[in-house]
Amino acid sequence: MRAEETDIFVSGGGFAGLVAALGLAESGFSVTLADPAPPPTGENDDLRSTAFLEPSRLQLEATGIWNALRDAATPLEVLCVANCKGDPPRIETERAFRATDLDIPALGWNLPNALTRRRLADLAESNPLIDLKFGIGFSSLLARHSEAIVGLTDGSRLRARLAIAADGSASPLREAAGIAVETTRYGQKALAFAVSHPLPHKATSIELYLSGGAFVLVPLPDQNGVPTSAVVWMHDGPEVLRLANLDDAALGAAATLRSCNALGPLSLISGRQVWPVIVQRTHRFTAQRVAVIAEAAHVLPPIGAQGLNVSLADIWCLIELARDAPGELGTSTQLGKFASLRQRDVLVRTSIIDLYNRLCRDGTPAGQFLRSAGLRLAGDWAPLRSAIMRAGLAS
Repeated sequence: MRAEETDIFVSGGGFAGLVAALGLAESGFSVTLADPAPPPTGENDDLRSTAFLEPSRLQLEATGIWNALRDAATPLEVLCVANCKGDPPRIETERAFRATDLDIPALGWNLPNALTRRRLADLAESNPLIDLKFGIGFSSLLARHSEAIVGLTDGSRLRARLAIAADGSASPLREAAGIAVETTRYGQKALAFAVSHPLPHKATSIELYLSGGAFVLVPLPDQNGVPTSAVVWMHDGPEVLRLANLDDAALGAAATLRSCNALGPLSLISGRQVWPVIVQRTHRFTAQRVAVIAEAAHVLPPIGAQGLNVSLADIWCLIELARDAPGELGTSTQLGKFASLRQRDVLVRTSIIDLYNRLCRDGTPAGQFLRSAGLRLAGDWAPLRSAIMRAGLAS
């Protein structure tokens, strides 16, 4: 069978793969994207939502993607961080970090995963430079000096100047390229669900810390005039599994208690989803004719909206390099620049998030003291507050 030709092959049809395909096509490259899953329907099969930080939104706007997402986005104008103590928990220290502190309209924009992926796929499907192959996965890689020959699960083959692994933490393309990963496990899991509540969220994302991990409330659009939020609840694995098996009323009551009643009684309006909390990082970001991005390259705990936004930073970097030197697409020179630019940033961010997660789940008196003292310092000293906020938004 004769191999089809494309400039770029993307393995993975999640957020990262679709945004990469759209951005690279906008720069004039032909892109073939394959994903073994069926096409996204937009139905609520993924209960999570994702916050796109303001720098990422600006990049999406520059590439013409944001217009398709704008109406579904809920602004995050304030981040309220609280350290809690006691049983039942109560807020000990609380500070608010506002978008107005940085003279920007919002810190980020929250979007439901299922709807976002469907709209990104619709955009890609309508782009003549993108060939979407949902229901077909990556199967083999033969990397040469001038090209990558990619085999797909339907028996077809592609010749590409660049192959991009955007196919998740267990990336088959990354493995085929011989790139190893290192993984840190905490014994934690995250539980996600959506709730309604009587008090308005006022475009405020709330992070409450207690031994075991973070409890996060992220604003969602009102439903029938009733305020709603997405919940991510991190805790030791057995406790998360216990919570996940409670009935709706019992889980709502437990979440209300854990939230310190910040938004009033919480009532479940969705199912639940559980996933492990890990830090994972590749040993290398590239191989011959291969670039590794997003969760194929790094996985972070769901803290501070860093996961997707670090992934998007990979994509913007790759797009800029390809656009500035299209003739060098996929060469060792271009991939070497990509690796050099991204490895340090990812190493720093994964190290900080790892340390932060360890501190935030520490139940000892020393850990409790450090959380409260650090929060007071970061919230009350304006230069430090500004520096931390800008570092957290950088992408």
